[in-house]
Amino acid sequence: MTRKVGSLSQASSPDTPLEALLLQSCVAGSERAWTVLHRRHYSTVAAFLRKLGVGSEELEDAAQEVFVQVFRYLSRFRGESELQTWLYRLCITQARKCRRRVGLTRALQRMLSMAPEQIAPSGPGWTEAAAARRIEAALSQLGEKDRVVFVLYELESVSGKRIAEILECPEATVWRRLHYARKRFEEALHRGLSANEEVGQ
Repeated sequence: MTRKVGSLSQASSPDTPLEALLLQSCVAGSERAWTVLHRRHYSTVAAFLRKLGVGSEELEDAAQEVFVQVFRYLSRFRGESELQTWLYRLCITQARKCRRRVGLTRALQRMLSMAPEQIAPSGPGWTEAAAARRIEAALSQLGEKDRVVFVLYELESVSGKRIAEILECPEATVWRRLHYARKRFEEALHRGLSANEEVGQ
């Protein structure tokens, strides 16, 4: 008995038979399957684009463009890598086109919890928004390749091996970029804190 596509909206992990059936239904032209695919992955796509610097004013269009590319090329997807890996690649390409370094709210909130003693010093005049601006400014100092690795590893919790697959580079390259990205982020953050202290004097 053939399953109805509507049942595919139930939670399942990537690359399960159910996910494969969903992709097959999308390729076959099922509108319901496309709706399920979009609903299942939209939040991940939007959050990742935001963390890569896509501004809030462009986020919706950028996310939809990623799914346009999925719609256009899904028939060529052979399943040699996970669907989410392919989505990450499409997001990276789309973020390059946008060339924006704003709209990092979720990433900034996570960074606030990761290093509060550096990012959120106590004292008169301190606000969470001010700390968020410092983090965003520090992230903006990273080069594109370093920033992608930093966001994937530190904010998305993607393994080094998976990042190497996404970026199609040796895993050793991932660790090297991450090392320099962390160093540059900390240096940029401290420069921002020092400049703020000088202004306050």
